[in-house]
Amino acid sequence: MVQDVNGVIENGQAMNEATTTTETESDASMIGGRLRLRRQVRGLSLKEVSARAEVSIGLLSQIERGLTMPSVRSLGAICKALEMPVSWLFEQGTREHSSVVVRSHQRRVLDLGAKGMRKELMTPDEVTGIQMMRLVIRPGGSTGNTPYRHEAGAKCGTVLSGTLGLEVDGEILELAEGDSFAFPATALIRFWCVGNVDTVALWIVSPAVY
Repeated sequence: MVQDVNGVIENGQAMNEATTTTETESDASMIGGRLRLRRQVRGLSLKEVSARAEVSIGLLSQIERGLTMPSVRSLGAICKALEMPVSWLFEQGTREHSSVVVRSHQRRVLDLGAKGMRKELMTPDEVTGIQMMRLVIRPGGSTGNTPYRHEAGAKCGTVLSGTLGLEVDGEILELAEGDSFAFPATALIRFWCVGNVDTVALWIVSPAVY
């Protein structure tokens, strides 16, 4: 009887260890896949990310392929190099996921607290050719005083509520609710909230930047 009980215990331990191993491998695969997709969206090579994160190309490649679970330090460094919050890697892990639809409660959120701005990503990660965001810019919030640009693509959008201040290649504009805009992504731009109420806008970029 003792042998039978020990056998059950040993089998149970083996099953638990197998389950734990499977879950770990699944987590590593999910994290690696999301890091690889993010790197591709950012248009960065393994070499560029490894240099920014100060991890070896070999390790980064293994992480992206789900062969290695990164340490907390390495994960933080890689996410910083990719300009993404670590939390994005673990969102929707237990929720229904679609490569076509993003439910309102499943939007990834980037809160730029210091800039008074919140970005809700409304398109699936798998669609990298275009990206739609819901921007909420609080009074006093802005992208800063220095205009910026992207290397290729285009941007457009519409103001849902409030007033948006927008500078495009030195031209300063004010857009009210219902107004829309479009310009090449190579244009030097900055934008901000005008007035004492939140500015809410839909912002579409091509290709995706987050």
